[in-house]
Amino acid sequence: MTPTTRADLARRLLDLHTAPDILILPNVWDVVSAQVIAATPGVQALATASHSIASTFGYPDGEQIPLELHLDMVRRIVAAVSLPVSMDFEAGYGNPGDTVRRAIEMGVVGGNLEDQMKPLGEAVAAVEAVMAAGREAGLDFVLNARTDAVVRAKPDQSRSNIIAEVILRGKAFLEAGAPIVFVPGLLVREEIREVSDALGARKLTLISVPGGSLPARDLQALGVARVSTGPFTQRVALTALQDAAVGLLQGGTLPATTRALN
Repeated sequence: MTPTTRADLARRLLDLHTAPDILILPNVWDVVSAQVIAATPGVQALATASHSIASTFGYPDGEQIPLELHLDMVRRIVAAVSLPVSMDFEAGYGNPGDTVRRAIEMGVVGGNLEDQMKPLGEAVAAVEAVMAAGREAGLDFVLNARTDAVVRAKPDQSRSNIIAEVILRGKAFLEAGAPIVFVPGLLVREEIREVSDALGARKLTLISVPGGSLPARDLQALGVARVSTGPFTQRVALTALQDAAVGLLQGGTLPATTRALN
């Protein structure tokens, strides 16, 4: 992939976050899942899920999968599709700037970076390193700067304090150059509205949680830029696999709705 092609894909991905319609990204974890999602009408970009890629190789989440193996799978995904691809970098494997540089060389044009509730100055420095790597490569890297303020909140922590921390960190990441802010665990309509209003329209991205999230059309109305699915798309696939096996074991057949997607 040429630098010009990468830059064009990055710009396309960035534009999708500011478009009137919410960007919906069902996360992928290997080549065939990427190809199936890329061929789905309406899909305009792809995002990988680190948890799902790690599970594919038998590793737990949390940068337990070797970076080389993780990057190799992402490289294969990028090579198999023509859409912009965003990579889940987790916390950057100890060197966010270098990890992103390596991913950009493979054609990645966006990514998630977790703050893991590290001191704000350290988290901001990581965002700045990623954005610098993008500039060095000549593209508008679409960093989805993630704060774990909700998912790592203590049980006795007040919701108002949690949301205040989300807004504090989100604004700091935007000021450091990140175009969007990812807040997993944010599910309540009023809290989503508060954070979206504080960060600005089309600056907030969320994850869709089975049985717990608002519909995408409602999130769009609240000013959310994007909704992804994290490990849940892989779990949907694995649930279907196990359900099919149960049906067979109970004397049945495979579902008649099964399609030849590979």
